[in-house]
Amino acid sequence: MWCTMWIQVVAIFLREAWSLDPGHRYSAFNLGSDGNLTCSDKTWTETMFVIWTIQLKHKKCEISISNDGQNRDSCNDGKSLRNTSSAQSYLHIPNFSANDIGDYMCESVYSGGNENYKIHVAITVPPDISAWLEHKDNKMVAVCKAERGNPAANISWSQTGNSTPVTERNDSNGFFTVESRLTLPEGMDAKNLTCAIRHKLWAKENILEPKLKKGHPSTDWTGFLLRLCIPIVVMVIVVLVGFLVVVQKKLIILRRCQQSDISLSKSPSTEDVEEVEPYASYVQRVNSIYNSSADFFT
Repeated sequence: MWCTMWIQVVAIFLREAWSLDPGHRYSAFNLGSDGNLTCSDKTWTETMFVIWTIQLKHKKCEISISNDGQNRDSCNDGKSLRNTSSAQSYLHIPNFSANDIGDYMCESVYSGGNENYKIHVAITVPPDISAWLEHKDNKMVAVCKAERGNPAANISWSQTGNSTPVTERNDSNGFFTVESRLTLPEGMDAKNLTCAIRHKLWAKENILEPKLKKGHPSTDWTGFLLRLCIPIVVMVIVVLVGFLVVVQKKLIILRRCQQSDISLSKSPSTEDVEEVEPYASYVQRVNSIYNSSADFFT
């Protein structure tokens, strides 16, 4: 019990003294990798206790371990204190992400001395890269862009020209976006123009050839032709439909006329019957008169 209280008193005293002038380090880990931070090269058999005070963007927490078994972890995000095969203590950070960026203060007390360091931990992320051509103020402009990388990428052009200074932006998560714009001289062929993008994570530079950006009003000829042709096609269809309707009406009228002609051609047979009927009645009357005269004389 007395030993534990003595360790705590010494720790508080050393913390106040070391916070004045800690040694500074810098470390960076790739996105998604596991990171390990070492405070001292002393073995655990020599170490009395180790305290990591971690200042992140959204929180501050502490992880500690002592040789009397009193351990503490207020981070609760997967970080842990581990030992190497040679019994050296280190802080393990699994699946490193932007949430692990911050300052890591370590305090290590061992038999015969102590060590105190402040380690700024950053993340290394390859950028998303793109290049294109666009029109601006009646001029052709080549654009080369590397987005959300850390550290910032470097951009250069294969040909010289009126290039604007490289624009660099840092977002809230510490990622950098770099953009370079090159105004092409009039009459310059952009076929052989390329931009080179270099980054710390890449073994070699990436070469991009700018192309006309799709959807640009002055270069999207396919879209322009479609917008021009669609009204013409619609108009032609409307005219054809109207023509077909008129022709169909003409055919209906023609059929009706033909039917009328046929009915008229059949009507004379009826008139013939009507013309025969008076003659038949006349003959019938003459015969009856003849018969009557014959009866009278007999």
